[in-house]
Amino acid sequence: MTASPHRTSETARERLCLALDLPDRGEIIRLVDELKDVIGYFKLNSAFTLHGPDLVREILERDVKIFMDLKLHDIPNTLAGYGHAVTSLGAHIVTLHTGGGIEMMRAAVTAADKTAAELGVERPKLVGVTLLTSVDEQTLNGDLNVPGTVEDEVGRRALLAAEAGLDGIVCAPSDIEAVRHGLPEDFFYVTPGTRSPGESGNDHKRIGTHAEALAGGSSLLVLGRRIHHARDRRRAALEVLREIEGAA
Repeated sequence: MTASPHRTSETARERLCLALDLPDRGEIIRLVDELKDVIGYFKLNSAFTLHGPDLVREILERDVKIFMDLKLHDIPNTLAGYGHAVTSLGAHIVTLHTGGGIEMMRAAVTAADKTAAELGVERPKLVGVTLLTSVDEQTLNGDLNVPGTVEDEVGRRALLAAEAGLDGIVCAPSDIEAVRHGLPEDFFYVTPGTRSPGESGNDHKRIGTHAEALAGGSSLLVLGRRIHHARDRRRAALEVLREIEGAA
């Protein structure tokens, strides 16, 4: 029997994020309405490109949290503009690429802090993308011409993110334990590429189970296809929540 959503712990719900990579705006809103009491965060990237800030505002009206996965990467002045914009819009988490360097990341943090103070709101968590979970060592060394191991590169970029004042990083579940030493104790770790036991990785190459990610220190699990492709999406979300509770 499917557990009642009202019996699921709020802590577990706050550690689950659903990617809303859907082209149909009506379907996005229906999915948020269906799962808003089960899932803590809803992530927008391509849907934001299609539907813009009005979609963000419509979702926020449902009293849920928005993760804007924009992967910002531009000159510092442009990132300052983004810091102001995403804070004004009311986003709760926003991504930017650590590859843009410390000055770029600091510009976003400074602008977001200033805007939050002016508006009397909490600024979004700014988290730095280290290496995409589709990048393995062969891609890192070959296509990107970056020597060393994935863990070395993720660790280097994580330290840059912390030095710039970011709140956390996006990384693979398997990266956290190797890179967390030397990072702030309250650093926020966003982990895409998590799976239930026996589930395939699709285009994610660096993956782990939900339990492994949480045991390693993940703050937020990001899922998409596991729930979107389920016959009963609510049941699928509740199954993941029970895995999170079991790993606590």
